[in-house]
Amino acid sequence: MEDLLNIGSYTFRSRLFIGTGKYRDVEETRAALVASGAEVITVALRRVNLKERGEGSLMGLLMDKEQRWTLLPNTAGCYTVDEAVRTCRLARELGLSDLVKLEVIGDPKTLFPDNEQTLAAAKILVSEGFTVLPYCTDDPIVCRKLEDLGCAAVMPLAAPIGSGLGIRNPHNLAIILEQARVPVIVDAGVGTASDAAIAMELGCHGVLMNTAIALAQKPILMAEAMRDAVIAGRKAFLAGRMPRKLYASASSPLEGVVR
Repeated sequence: MEDLLNIGSYTFRSRLFIGTGKYRDVEETRAALVASGAEVITVALRRVNLKERGEGSLMGLLMDKEQRWTLLPNTAGCYTVDEAVRTCRLARELGLSDLVKLEVIGDPKTLFPDNEQTLAAAKILVSEGFTVLPYCTDDPIVCRKLEDLGCAAVMPLAAPIGSGLGIRNPHNLAIILEQARVPVIVDAGVGTASDAAIAMELGCHGVLMNTAIALAQKPILMAEAMRDAVIAGRKAFLAGRMPRKLYASASSPLEGVVR
């Protein structure tokens, strides 16, 4: 059976979502996106020239119909409900997508989300028919409230954006996963392939990353590593790991041993 990821009315095979910032140039961006195997590509609407779609431009790359990527416009850089909502409306008006990643930042140093503002913006966007994927803290209560508002998924951080610290609080993620009825996608803080694998082994439905690939010494190779890690982690979760034991347990049965 195919193991598909369903978010609202969208269906994806890849569970790795990729950002488009911090690469050296558009060509490196293209190569990394292709190597990752990602189907969902997120772009910060407030940080790119949306009207420039010629050859060699980022939007020209992302709008290339041959690539068949699903764009996930995000509201990075927004600090208020009004800014975030207006940015999502702009994405829809430009014909980009009604699938949006909602970010309402509360602090410019840590880039932690403002949960109160995020909840208020999510309520408006859901009422306007957007498929909302909100970036939030790894707070089970906030995630539950976002789901209750009608968000199609929740995207708790693993660690601060761009920190590369990995999964800081697997216990909170476990609680979020236990109670969630929508996909849980880890967003922010992944540093290397093992972080992505751990998130998937915990049962997360996907991982979104940017800096971990873009700032790697070899971004294209890291994109491949992240692709493989997400696949391996998902398979390990579905397979079900063996129980942890304090003492050794022989790999071979003792019955029939020659004495």
